[in-house]
Amino acid sequence: MLNQKSIAKGSTQDFIVDDGIIVLKLLNDFEEDLVFDYEIDKKHIQFHFCMKGSSKFYFNNGNYSFPVEYDNSILLYNPTQELPINAFLSPNSVVVSILISIKKFHSLFSKQADQISFLNQENIDNKFYKEKKLGPMLSVVLNQMVQQSLHESIYKLYLKAKVFELMSLYFNKNNDMDVDQCPFLVDDKNIKKIRLAKDIIISRMTEPPTLIALAQEVEISLKKLKEGFKQVYGSSVFVFLLDYKMQVSKRLLSSGNYNVNEVALKVGYSTATHFINAFKKKFGTTPKKYLMSL
Repeated sequence: MLNQKSIAKGSTQDFIVDDGIIVLKLLNDFEEDLVFDYEIDKKHIQFHFCMKGSSKFYFNNGNYSFPVEYDNSILLYNPTQELPINAFLSPNSVVVSILISIKKFHSLFSKQADQISFLNQENIDNKFYKEKKLGPMLSVVLNQMVQQSLHESIYKLYLKAKVFELMSLYFNKNNDMDVDQCPFLVDDKNIKKIRLAKDIIISRMTEPPTLIALAQEVEISLKKLKEGFKQVYGSSVFVFLLDYKMQVSKRLLSSGNYNVNEVALKVGYSTATHFINAFKKKFGTTPKKYLMSL
């Protein structure tokens, strides 16, 4: 059964990117466990990718659960039973979930359906469960889905394209594809250094190191830091940091516990004016108007 320890209720970003395709972003930036609930029917295949921290998915009133740790994923499909999502995220965790209706999924793989075990005619009514380690290319696409900053009018189109890319990589049977498509990712040590660089600028967002200092700290060349960061996260180091600051500031404002000046200081702005200008450029409205709209 579910653990009864005290937990907070989390919020979910959901995007209907196409008929039969939903993308969920589950983020826990707090120092306590968060629970996320999302209703979805049994006609959907569920993919859950843990990009940071750890998570656990409970089903059937907590009678069974599936842990999904960092750099891992699960695929769930049960055509005989409803599987509403009840996810627990540990502190500082990020999970991306892709929910695809079986009808839509068949349309994506109509000619290759026999190559995917749970789409075989003999298995079509059977439940299916699969764990999978995230390869470098899967990680790149997932990070791009989370970190990319685009105008709302085209963001869903971007996500739709990334979902198709993600599915093609997930079910690809050529294990060398990750390496062949992205020479930078051949060296797994580079990936770890890029991720460490990301963690460093997030943990020190109020006083981030210079690019040169950051490269020295993670022991990678400045050129590889710039190229690798953009390849993995879809943007430059400081564009990524700015986007992160804006998302944090939005959550702090939404909490109702801080005023605009306090939020500005918490995300590293020495003056409220600079923060207000950055917020307006990012979201098209001022922090004060955003607060009034909540």
